[in-house]
Amino acid sequence: MRRYIRALFLCTVFAVFSGWYFYSKLFNTDLSVRQHDADAGRVHISSRIQGPRMGPADKTAAEKPHWYHRYIMRQHGADSPPSRAEAPSMHLAVVACGDRMEETLTMVKSAVLLSSGSLRLHIFAEEQLHVGFRDTLGSWPAAVRSRVRYTLYPISFAGDQEAEWKKLFKPCASQRLFLPLILTDVDSLVYVDSDIVFLRPPERLWALLSRFNASQLAGVAPEHEEPRVAWYNRFARHPFYGATGINSGVMLMNLTRIRSAYFKNDLTSVGLRWEELLMPLLQKYKLNITWGDQDLLNIIFHYNPDYLLEFPCKWNYRPDHCIYGINCASAAQDGVHILHGNRGVFHNLKQPAFKAVYDAIRQTNKYSFGADPNAALLAPLEAALLKTTNTYCGKSHALLTKTLAQNLDRVNENIPPPAGHDMTTDAASVADAFSLVAELS
Repeated sequence: MRRYIRALFLCTVFAVFSGWYFYSKLFNTDLSVRQHDADAGRVHISSRIQGPRMGPADKTAAEKPHWYHRYIMRQHGADSPPSRAEAPSMHLAVVACGDRMEETLTMVKSAVLLSSGSLRLHIFAEEQLHVGFRDTLGSWPAAVRSRVRYTLYPISFAGDQEAEWKKLFKPCASQRLFLPLILTDVDSLVYVDSDIVFLRPPERLWALLSRFNASQLAGVAPEHEEPRVAWYNRFARHPFYGATGINSGVMLMNLTRIRSAYFKNDLTSVGLRWEELLMPLLQKYKLNITWGDQDLLNIIFHYNPDYLLEFPCKWNYRPDHCIYGINCASAAQDGVHILHGNRGVFHNLKQPAFKAVYDAIRQTNKYSFGADPNAALLAPLEAALLKTTNTYCGKSHALLTKTLAQNLDRVNENIPPPAGHDMTTDAASVADAFSLVAELS
């Protein structure tokens, strides 16, 4: 019996000393690794959005980012925020196919005319349009070219289903779905359809990216504010966002977050990445969707509402907001900020008020160098709009010029540029922006 007790005692002592030896080695190894990492200067940076494969990220885990991390493209090798003297470029993406080149250039002209900062354009276009874009953009005055950079891209879709994506809704319309996969070095951008006109400086829209919370990765306006005239809640045969759906003609996109997020869906019980989700979603709903990629976005954000920031319809004002009376409260209060001429109304007489605004920007050859924008642009536009008061949209024509008039007044008042900008250079840029209109027409 004593032998068994002695054996048990020896085993216990051996186990205690073995455990002590093991943990002491482990502790020393951990210290040496920590010291090595410190000596090597390694910094471990967590991703912007983290979380499980289902649903939005854990909002409590992420540290609150600086304002510039929310919406500025991260330049390679940049470890510090941009200074106030060197404002970051706004990234603007557009897709042009078929006969949309002039329409696209008109959109760009409206952005350049009202912008006080630098623009970085990403133009996706069919190959036969590239020469026309290069020739026109290359003819801009030097002062304008110095603050407007552009890149032309071919129309391309990830994967081997290019033909199926091209025939979705309209040719090239679904290109926007692949921007996160193509523009891998861009953090955030504003996507617009080619048939829009800026009536307020585009930087104001760009600034809305700073309102994103920790989980939001895109921003859009609702398709309608009035459910009684809305399309999705009356006719859609697929899930859609919110009460009336969304319109994707003007879209804020945090591409970094889109690339890293997992999206809940009705295809599988686990979240899927953006590139994993698109084609299965199209295959499931292609017989039930009417508006192509916009319907797919509605389906995606129906299951992921926490990923979306909804901004007011004044940033995406369409004929639907006025043909049945004013159905956009923010535009009624603040004026129209972006005019969206969907369904071809910029090019026909169905909505003459919309066409008048588009033509005023397009036919800007009436400008001369240093011309007064109120006399050369605003006054003729207001005269043309007075001829449209027999239509519902024409009756509210004051909303179409309210913010435009305010911003043209700012040009005339020679508002001092931001700190660090040279006044002479800035004034020359504004003057060249007005002279640009003659060269682009």
